[in-house]
Amino acid sequence: MKFGKLPVSELDTVDFTLPPEPAGNKKILGGAKKPAVNIRVGCPQWGVPGWLGKIYPAKAKEKDFLNNYVQHYNCIELNATHYKIYDPAAITKWADKAHGRDFTFCPKLFQGVTHQGGLRGREGMINEFLQGVKAFKEHLGPLFIQLSDSFGPNRKEELFAFLKALPNDMTFFLEVRHPDWFTQEAIRKEFFNTLYLLKKGAVITDTPGRRDCAHMHLTMPKAFVRFVANNLHPTDYTRLDSWIERIINWIEQGLEELYFFVHMDGGELYSPELIIYLTNKLNAACGLQLMQPHFIEPDGQAAGTQIKFFD
Repeated sequence: MKFGKLPVSELDTVDFTLPPEPAGNKKILGGAKKPAVNIRVGCPQWGVPGWLGKIYPAKAKEKDFLNNYVQHYNCIELNATHYKIYDPAAITKWADKAHGRDFTFCPKLFQGVTHQGGLRGREGMINEFLQGVKAFKEHLGPLFIQLSDSFGPNRKEELFAFLKALPNDMTFFLEVRHPDWFTQEAIRKEFFNTLYLLKKGAVITDTPGRRDCAHMHLTMPKAFVRFVANNLHPTDYTRLDSWIERIINWIEQGLEELYFFVHMDGGELYSPELIIYLTNKLNAACGLQLMQPHFIEPDGQAAGTQIKFFD
């Protein structure tokens, strides 16, 4: 993800401190730990050639990448659906790769709805998109709606009407990027309150150059986090430490579900290292058994956890 990307030389100048917990989050979460919490950690794509010989077999074919991906992660932020509407037959082929596994696809809404003109009059396109992704069946997770950087609060009525018309039997998370959604207090309050009333989630995007998007507001007892890393720069780990602390707090307060996706410019090459770091600490702190990527030794056998650092 290039959104909010900064040169490596500037990373040490950024204040990566996560904002204080919004007062409304305690009410949203309920204040008491749930008997079980559904935590899913993954990447935005399975087609990563740099994983060949690392977590994928060295000679794996592109057609087999998803087969391999589901052996290392329990979810994916599915960006492919942002660029094309897939029919149920195509979606079923993907879902079949996860058959028998506790795996979730989180499809991103088609750009023809969100980035090409207004949100009005898109009912046919939306219905076609939804009919396709419903073929994921038990593997379908929340749907992810991303608006363009230029979509500002001056179009809030258009946005709110669009969200209100979405089906109530599916979970949706919304990402907005225009700075005015966050910098103007009255607008920010109205935005998050409307999402709460409409039972829609707010995507939290933690990226170096746009700290306002790491807003920490929960509008339902579920969280959808997009963490933009920097190829194992030391700040990736200190930032994850802050997230681990916040996630533990959310779990103690009653979080039901977390979707945490690690993005990395240049093909997600080092995302497995960061996901192992994150899940190791969450497993230890919360008594969880979160799925992890496993590396491959030269002889083809699975290796133990090894963390490579930025150089």
